[in-house]
Amino acid sequence: MAIAGIVFIVAGAVLWWVKTRQQRRCNQLKLARQAQAADLEATAAAVAGEIGGGDWRDYVWLRGTPKTPVPLTSELKQVSCVSYTTTVVREYEETVHEKDSNGNVTTRTQRGSETVSEHHQRTPFDLVDASGQVRVDPVEANIEQVEVLNDFRPGSPTGGMLSYGSFSLVLGEGGGGQRRTLGYRYQESVLPLDRPVLVVGTASDSQRAALGGDRAGTVTIEKPTQPDQPYIITLKTHEAVTKSVDQSAQMAFWSMVGCFGLGVLLLLLAIL
Repeated sequence: MAIAGIVFIVAGAVLWWVKTRQQRRCNQLKLARQAQAADLEATAAAVAGEIGGGDWRDYVWLRGTPKTPVPLTSELKQVSCVSYTTTVVREYEETVHEKDSNGNVTTRTQRGSETVSEHHQRTPFDLVDASGQVRVDPVEANIEQVEVLNDFRPGSPTGGMLSYGSFSLVLGEGGGGQRRTLGYRYQESVLPLDRPVLVVGTASDSQRAALGGDRAGTVTIEKPTQPDQPYIITLKTHEAVTKSVDQSAQMAFWSMVGCFGLGVLLLLLAIL
């Protein structure tokens, strides 16, 4: 009983860390300044004129539509986008033998799955709003994508090669033993073009400095330098994202209280 109490207390400590981290993220999201592309360009130009380019940073959020002259094309669905994730999963069934404490053996069939391929791709793009446009560098951003494909194809492929759209993969010799392949599931999600998105990140004029200091159109939204500041690209609104993070913090808090309370109770019972 004492060991169980200690386990719950340790779990409570972990949940305290989760709660603290999520609360800090929520606070930062609330502190992010609402902006438009033209405002950011004007501010960057003014700061560059006074102290030089490359020193200005501002944690902001803005909404706009992704545009790029050279979009990505997703592997499976062939959708034009600025980011995509492609996953291929093998689904199988296997016979499992289990022995109980009396030595009796039972046999059952269970299903399982394993990922045989996963590929992520993203590219920089311009975020266009009513005032202008700003560059977005999506490296290390938490991108919320939309599912465009979830297709299960039964059986094993002819010739041992998976093929779907521009995707192809030669299968190895695995999958033997008692595992029987049921088929392969092809899944794909994208951040599409021409749909409004929210970007929360740091506006920087580092590209302006690299290109000569006074060149227009070089403000970039990029990953914040402060670890508590989320870098998010999503189809949700700013209010919805903030509310979601706040709810996660609240759930972690009450779970923490429950774990600490149960852990202390179990320790007291063990002592008494």
